[in-house]
Amino acid sequence: MERASSRFDFKTVQPQERPCDSPGCAGDGLYRAPKSVDQLRDYHWFCLDHVREYNKSWNFCSGRSQSEIEAMIRRDTTWERETRPMSHWMAHEQRLRAAAQAYAAGEARKASDAWAERQRSREPDTPEAAALRVLDLQPPVDYAAIRARYIELVKRNHPDTNGGDKASEERLKTINQALQVLKAAYLA
Repeated sequence: MERASSRFDFKTVQPQERPCDSPGCAGDGLYRAPKSVDQLRDYHWFCLDHVREYNKSWNFCSGRSQSEIEAMIRRDTTWERETRPMSHWMAHEQRLRAAAQAYAAGEARKASDAWAERQRSREPDTPEAAALRVLDLQPPVDYAAIRARYIELVKRNHPDTNGGDKASEERLKTINQALQVLKAAYLA
């Protein structure tokens, strides 16, 4: 039993034979050309010589004013979609520039000094609050979140991943102590 070929045989397909739409021409109409600007999907079928003549005389913008042509080009550059004004981006950029200038002028230093002063004037923390601060967590938090943060910090601060750095070793000890304090508070 022979299998039918799954390939399409283009040699057996012949183009549809149409007469050329040019009056008095006996050639085959193999080439299409739009009938008008308003009927771009309706076609004349011409032979090669007549489609060349037709294309030379075709002007899509004939009968339109310069302002109409400009408006058409403007619509086409945005795929005929309305665009939004960029004013909110300009305002955002101005805010970013102002923040960068304030930082350069030392405003950030003043703000950090004020924050440090507020931290010094606070009441002493509980051991649990201090341990949460070591892990960079804010209450309320459950033990699963504490454990996930602990694993993340251990991977980041382990001396083996930091080339035996002593500072990372000390940071890891602090993280381990914080976990022990929180484990006693949350699992007791």
